[in-house]
Amino acid sequence: MTIIWKIVVSAIAFCLVVAAPARSEDAYPSRPVHFIVGFAGGSTADVAARIVAAKFSALLGQPVVIDNRPGAGSMVSTDYVAHASKDGYTILVGTVAAAINATLSPSQSVDFGKDLDPVASLASIPNVLVVNPSVNVSNVQALIAFAKANPNALFYGGSGIGSSPHLTGELFDQMAGIEMTAVQYPGSAQAVTDLIAGRVQVMFSPASTVMAFVQQGTLKALATTEKTRATIAPDLPTVSESGLPGFDTGIWFGLFAPSGTPANVEEKLSEVTGQVLHDPQVVRLLQAQGMQPLGGTPEAFRQFVSSELIRWADVIKSANIPVQR
Repeated sequence: MTIIWKIVVSAIAFCLVVAAPARSEDAYPSRPVHFIVGFAGGSTADVAARIVAAKFSALLGQPVVIDNRPGAGSMVSTDYVAHASKDGYTILVGTVAAAINATLSPSQSVDFGKDLDPVASLASIPNVLVVNPSVNVSNVQALIAFAKANPNALFYGGSGIGSSPHLTGELFDQMAGIEMTAVQYPGSAQAVTDLIAGRVQVMFSPASTVMAFVQQGTLKALATTEKTRATIAPDLPTVSESGLPGFDTGIWFGLFAPSGTPANVEEKLSEVTGQVLHDPQVVRLLQAQGMQPLGGTPEAFRQFVSSELIRWADVIKSANIPVQR
């Protein structure tokens, strides 16, 4: 009996050792997950993160905490997550700003393309091409014609050098073969204020910031910037269908983990993201803010992020925007 008992004990111990790694993997997450947002509360990125967080929490079985770490155009948050533990509990809610910063403001301590893994695509929101009503144009082609006849006569507002509104304007100039003069502001709200006052005449602004003014007639919308029409303004044409085929840009949001995070953890986050973005209530809340749920495979998101890094590097170089170090 003693020999048999020793064999049984040894077999149980062996099974426990073999099973331990599987139980450890299956246990994720066993504590709260932190979504790090590189912009202040109430920003578009913050709103997107908070809309998905509640459903995320329910599906993960652990709280999802929104941690706002604004600064340097989201570089503070990117640096923080890149150096966080590779365990899936500190996740960056990254945006197009991070892809732009990789070229415009390269960090000495972070290589965005290598130090962070694109895990899941969340949502996007188009910029809207709006003009002050005093500008006597009613469509994109008329705006381009006016700009060609009057180089640098049109001033367009941006929310800081390298911001999405700024570089969308630069991309528009390059594809249309025109020259408008960029005027930078601390944020979109200040730029919109001057646009309404007529101090600048044109702006590419997040849909959530300007559509109320468009509906009031204070501003005039000419087009949206993504490849498909925006849910929030389905009657408004895209820039692509208005004379610049292939024009496609917006403000996107996605989840990034520190490179080296276990594959099963990243797969879990990607899987849950897909479930969250198919929830009807989440979809309604995102669309009410002018956002469109995205989702898709991690590989597709990785390819998209790689293409964004190349695209904005080319725009920055063509526009001769000085790299900030």
